[in-house]
Amino acid sequence: QLQACGGGLVQTGGSLRLSCAASGRTFSSYIMGWFRQAPGKEREIVGTITSIGGVLYYEDSVKGRFTISRDKASNTVYLQMNSLKPEDTAVYYCAAKVAGSRSYHYWGQGTQVTVSS
Repeated sequence: QLQACGGGLVQTGGSLRLSCAASGRTFSSYIMGWFRQAPGKEREIVGTITSIGGVLYYEDSVKGRFTISRDKASNTVYLQMNSLKPEDTAVYYCAAKVAGSRSYHYWGQGTQVTVSS
């Protein structure tokens, strides 16, 4: 029900925009999150956005470089990634949860982002 795409190989300093398209249900009332997992590391949250488009959280290392946004009309959430660094290399996932819930209930399949030095 969540399909993440837009990953790829980019050089240091480059940009990518990830998209997370929802199908089968509307996620307009859900909090949406972007996560990433690098090889050998635990999954970490990158950022979250509320149902009305307010950004709740950015992980410290991406502040000022990444921007989360959402388009309710298309049921899509975006992660604009600028000034990419090799340490941003990971599989990126989008997820959705009900406001107030601790856990994310719906997960996308992940898209690989590789930043070369």
